[in-house]
Amino acid sequence: MTGDFLLKGGHVVDPCSGHDGQADVRVQSGRVAEVGALVPGTAERVIDVAGLHVAPGLIDVHVHLREPGQEWKETIATGTASAAAGGFSTLFCMPNTDPALDSVAMLEEFGRRAERDAQVVVRPIAAISEGRRGVRPVDFDALAAMGAIGFSDDGESTANSAIMREALQASTRLGIPVMVHCEDPALTGGAMHEGKVSRNNAIRAIPAAAEEIMIDRDVSLAKLSGGWLHVCHVSTAHGVEAIARARQTGTRVTAEVMPHHLTMTDDWVAGQRELVNVDEPAGEPSLVGHPDTKVNPPLRTRGDAARLLRGLKEGEIDLVSTDHAPHARPEKRGRPFATAAFGLSGCELALPVMLALVRAGALTMAEMVSALSWTPARLWNLKSGSLRPGTTADIVVFDPTERWIVKPDRLMTRSANTPLVDMQLQGRVKMTFVGGDERHRDW
Repeated sequence: MTGDFLLKGGHVVDPCSGHDGQADVRVQSGRVAEVGALVPGTAERVIDVAGLHVAPGLIDVHVHLREPGQEWKETIATGTASAAAGGFSTLFCMPNTDPALDSVAMLEEFGRRAERDAQVVVRPIAAISEGRRGVRPVDFDALAAMGAIGFSDDGESTANSAIMREALQASTRLGIPVMVHCEDPALTGGAMHEGKVSRNNAIRAIPAAAEEIMIDRDVSLAKLSGGWLHVCHVSTAHGVEAIARARQTGTRVTAEVMPHHLTMTDDWVAGQRELVNVDEPAGEPSLVGHPDTKVNPPLRTRGDAARLLRGLKEGEIDLVSTDHAPHARPEKRGRPFATAAFGLSGCELALPVMLALVRAGALTMAEMVSALSWTPARLWNLKSGSLRPGTTADIVVFDPTERWIVKPDRLMTRSANTPLVDMQLQGRVKMTFVGGDERHRDW
């Protein structure tokens, strides 16, 4: 569906403009034209969304689309279809493609593919170093000029502090962040969080210090350089507090948290399937060491999850992303836990998981929408994230009450590696519009 239309009778939630109640939304020429109690025009197409919520299209600043080079896991087409089904209208794509997004030529190639196949807006994150190897820095200015929305070596934490400092210095003149996966490689090699659960199940583990040491280093370099540091997928209480202290001193640090780190713990690796910080029924127990519970950074403790939630609520963490990391079935369930790939599929599950926090009273609906839309739009100066008249008509329509069972064949992603399979969730995206064009409908 394209063209002009009126979304009639929905509950509009727009933190930017302050709307949180019933209103109509008129879209004309790909932009929001009016919001309020509106009378349909004589020739205007009317979409009845009574009983549904209408919000700005969601923005995910941390996804892995796998293309080019790993199309058996995901493609731009399937990954962006999954995003649209989850209510996302904009994605930032991590550079761990093959080859990496580390040159003008690679960004040009990625842009051609995205223009051809993407169902939503896709912005590339360029590498910090050539090949993400941490040896030689990329041409930051050239990549920013080609449309890079940030710089990251993703899962390869940039070990060379001088290169990290150079990247942060570049961020000050380019106005885009260095987006860091914080993990000391000397402390990796495990498969889950180091603690009571790993010891009880004799699973080699990764200490929380692996993340915390690198957050401390990168925060120090951000303070030294004056650059913009964005800390990806914060998962520990110490990480939240280190970021909060840095911000109090004026260091420019933003941060994201993932829905799974807010609602799951390392008990899931032990076979339990109880979401924390919410009031949802637990799923049936699973196998100890189920490969779909293996993610990096790993699922942490209840205390960490509680501190992450408080950090999001209080603004110490800015936004929520998914770290959508699809893997083909043989890379997950075809291997033992120790050697299975790290990562969860997240785009289609983020909204219902976050709605569980809203139902529990942990977040308001407006706070949730802000963390998933308005805040990233504001930080990156995007022309979306709001339903103010004149803004791009990126819109999600969702039913916060619809219950559904997570089944791989109901998901749009090519690789449905999620520990939520066979669990009941509540909340379903019904429509997603990108620039006024309908990109997903579940009607």
